[in-house]
Amino acid sequence: MMMTTRREVMALISGALATTTLGGRAFAEGAPKKGGTLRISAPANPSSLDPATGGAGSDHAFLFTMYDTLTEWEFDTLKPKPGLAESWKFTDPTTLVLNIRAGVTFHDGTPFDAEAVKFNLERNRSDAKSNIKADLLSVAAVEVTGPQQVTLKLKTPDTALPGILSDRAGMMVSPTALKAAEGGVVTRKPVGAGAYSFVSWADGEKIMVKRNEKYWKPERPLPDGIEISIIPELTTGARSVTAGQNDLIYQLPPRQKVIIERASSVKVVHGPTLYVFQIFLNWAKPPFDNIKVRQALNFAIDRESFVKAALAGLAEPAYMNLPRAHWAYDAEVAKLYPYDPDKARKLLAEAGFKEGTPIEFGGYPDQDSVQRQEILIEQLRKAGINARFVNAPVAEASAAFFGPEKKGAGLLSAWTGRPDPSLTYSLMFTKDAYYNGGRAPVPAELEAAIKESRASEDIDTRRKAFSTVQRLVMENAFVAPLAFQFELVAMNKKVQGYRPNLLGKPKYDDVWLGS
Repeated sequence: MMMTTRREVMALISGALATTTLGGRAFAEGAPKKGGTLRISAPANPSSLDPATGGAGSDHAFLFTMYDTLTEWEFDTLKPKPGLAESWKFTDPTTLVLNIRAGVTFHDGTPFDAEAVKFNLERNRSDAKSNIKADLLSVAAVEVTGPQQVTLKLKTPDTALPGILSDRAGMMVSPTALKAAEGGVVTRKPVGAGAYSFVSWADGEKIMVKRNEKYWKPERPLPDGIEISIIPELTTGARSVTAGQNDLIYQLPPRQKVIIERASSVKVVHGPTLYVFQIFLNWAKPPFDNIKVRQALNFAIDRESFVKAALAGLAEPAYMNLPRAHWAYDAEVAKLYPYDPDKARKLLAEAGFKEGTPIEFGGYPDQDSVQRQEILIEQLRKAGINARFVNAPVAEASAAFFGPEKKGAGLLSAWTGRPDPSLTYSLMFTKDAYYNGGRAPVPAELEAAIKESRASEDIDTRRKAFSTVQRLVMENAFVAPLAFQFELVAMNKKVQGYRPNLLGKPKYDDVWLGS
């Protein structure tokens, strides 16, 4: 099995999770027990319940309940560990052998085997409807080499694959369901092999799943089901937990921490994550087709003030797509864009950009998103940039910017992180990646550096490659990162066993409900 070096693990543990805390009061946890329905407040309607076709990072909170992945990750470190693939091994730099767990079935009763894995991986990497083709660009062929064994032949060495297969690319969908589905997608009729099976989806209101009684993990899951209410207004969602209507809310805004901790029945978990608020840029069209305008945008943002005003200090200013705690963070790259509105004005003038010309950004209509927009509008105004936001719900706004419409010059949203940083960079900063809004070219040396970051298992070699990747991304100003938000989850005292994770996307592996 591929193993992460001890040095990498220790770097992740000591840095990233040093501040993870359980706030407020202590609640005793007894022996786990089955039963009950876990009621969750979610901030956004999913874009799709088909892992290959969705376009929003917020989808994971739903997908993880219904789909198991070929590999999983440790909550503390994001180190890959066995999942539906019980082991794996690189037999040479361009051959990865996956040994598939026996005795697993999909929710429709069909067998999960090597053929099912091949079907999914081929679909994910080549289907025209797949939004995750970039995840598997290194794969040249997928071969069934035994009833429970799949061998991936690679175009180039790719040591990031075990981590990548813990994300959407490794989520296994029933081939039978896909073949029978209209249009070959299971957007609204998901069939996976996860801990819970799909029951219903009332669009924009509620998603319900029930316990998979034939789940392969012993004594899991513990609740009878999960009921996820879509409540975009997070203040309302928080009230639903303090009032007992829901049991748990995730992605709670920092301003709610002090308020919600006043409720004696509620406990709060918080800790650092890879979740970064940022402005995605379409560098294929004006004005961001000019590097000086992109650089000016980065100089115009006062990230320290943004963290204090928008996130109540429960965040880290972001100068790249990795936080300080991450093993691949580069302190020199972080110095590229100190707050300097005068430098921003100078660059805009050099670019021939007329001061006050409006730039249209996409955004979201919830209270916290609007507050972030207002802060940025004022900061950018001081540098001569007239920012205007056109808001729509998360799924719609994301599709408008990243999809065929290519609406707006930028999108104020968030990147929710990926288990391996090479996936973050390849998904946003390669030419045909879905999250490259304009599908515009990037420097050849950047794509080469991303490949280099996946060519070795040695952590120091990878770190060096990532330094090049991050420098090229930020020197070219392909994105305007703002802040890494801490995970903030509030739950009532009935909820036991919840653990935060560095990815910042909730999983309910060991959650159970007390009395």
